[in-house]
Amino acid sequence: MDGAEVVAKILQLEGTDFLTCYPRNPLIDACARLDIRTILSRQERVAVGIADGYSRLHRGRRIGVFAPQSGPGIENAFPGIAQAYSENVPLLIVTGGSAPERRDIRPTFSAVDNCRGVTKWATQITDIKQLPKTLGRAYHMMRNGKMGPVLLEIPESVWSATFEGPLNYTPTRNYRYAPDPDDVAAAAKLLRSAKAPVIFAGQGILYADATAALVELAELLNAPVLTTNPGKSAFPETHLLSLGGAAVSAPKPLKDFLAAADVVFAVGSSLTTTPFGPNMPAGKTVIHAVNDPEDINKDVTAEIGLIGDAGLVLDALLDALRRVGARKPELRRDVRAAKEAWLAEWRPQLTSTETPINQYRVIADLMGVVDRDNTIITHDSGSPREQLLPFWECTVPQSYIGWGKSTQLGHGLGLIMGAKLAAPDKLCINVMGDSAIGMVGMDLETAARNGIAILTIVFNNGVMAAERHTLVTATAKYGAYLVGGNYQKLAEALGVQSFRVERPDDFVAAVTKAIAVTKSGAPALVECIVKEGYDFSRS
Repeated sequence: MDGAEVVAKILQLEGTDFLTCYPRNPLIDACARLDIRTILSRQERVAVGIADGYSRLHRGRRIGVFAPQSGPGIENAFPGIAQAYSENVPLLIVTGGSAPERRDIRPTFSAVDNCRGVTKWATQITDIKQLPKTLGRAYHMMRNGKMGPVLLEIPESVWSATFEGPLNYTPTRNYRYAPDPDDVAAAAKLLRSAKAPVIFAGQGILYADATAALVELAELLNAPVLTTNPGKSAFPETHLLSLGGAAVSAPKPLKDFLAAADVVFAVGSSLTTTPFGPNMPAGKTVIHAVNDPEDINKDVTAEIGLIGDAGLVLDALLDALRRVGARKPELRRDVRAAKEAWLAEWRPQLTSTETPINQYRVIADLMGVVDRDNTIITHDSGSPREQLLPFWECTVPQSYIGWGKSTQLGHGLGLIMGAKLAAPDKLCINVMGDSAIGMVGMDLETAARNGIAILTIVFNNGVMAAERHTLVTATAKYGAYLVGGNYQKLAEALGVQSFRVERPDDFVAAVTKAIAVTKSGAPALVECIVKEGYDFSRS
């Protein structure tokens, strides 16, 4: 075998279903010869997004792989890798590279040097004999501890070399570890004595398949539960104790109950301070459960730290509480009542008949049309994220892909394609704005060409609404924040059946037709002509 064949065989042994790629990389044909499906995108960072969405839905058990060419290919992929890194998503990037002796000669682009800051590990392989061990280490690192992208740079001399002897490769596995029993006992005691506990849940719950244990703990403590942006859907949002999820915007009760909490149990979240998610108010007593010890006391001081897999942490806490006789109380109803009161304040927007269409009317109607148990939805960055996330109620785990610590415009399109590849029987929806489709819209053709039957909903208001207050003079003089286009026509030209909606009462019929298109195995798009102004739930 040559180097490309070695890597392809290892990917096959690790359960790789498909390879996203663009376009000059020896690994592409090597994978195709092994019947690993190759999906060539129109833009590299969308290909990274596809691998990202696939990895999230498989919770790191199966990992998306992207193969760009050296130089411009890996350079164009940088934003997608940075986004995945900010969300701790495991994915593998296998790129070409220059000969080792030219690595430091300008203008050679070193993928390892330039991507080291946005990967969990980046390394160049200089000898074909290193391939099995290095791939094994890469998969181990992606599957264990705090996850993240790994980049392998392989120069031509390794791709074309001959591998001698048997491969002898054993696929890697995920290892879980549990917290110190003394810390668990202390945490259980503190939670039992808390007067107003709140649970702060992150995406670690999703990766650990720990929703059932989280629900049990919440009910045992009668504690309201909020989720982070990437953790959204980790707790059923139709539950009496759900506060919903938060980006910058959030349901009003989420902020109120968090502000009133005396003890906050954070589980599966790094508690990283970010402008795009819920942050811990000052003065709280915090119990912090996370799988990376470096996150403890990083941005938030913890009274007790629990290091381990979120599922094992929750199981240990439940055992400790049962041992001291904790029993499930009658569930409180004030959390849901507060949420209903907040929704009543927003009902005029959720049911608005105005034109251009109110974005919240679209979200409310969409939530009423789809089967949420069998739907996966994601947003794009900016206004669509802030409008969708507070109001969309998730019913089951992994029905929402939340993201945003880096907020690369357009990342949601690749994410939802990867989700559809991971869960082909689900309705997979991407809600994006006109600025986002301007970044990545050509990759609608990638979905059409590859039969990836996603539904894209575009909010078209012809402006960069979230930036309107930062571009006042530039817009007055030069029209800076004005963007335009007919995205129905664009999508149709790219082979995607599309619908354009200008009146709110027409949306349900259009989206019902679009869903039928996806059921036939093809992508669809609904363009909504929406209002320029916006409101966010931030009070």
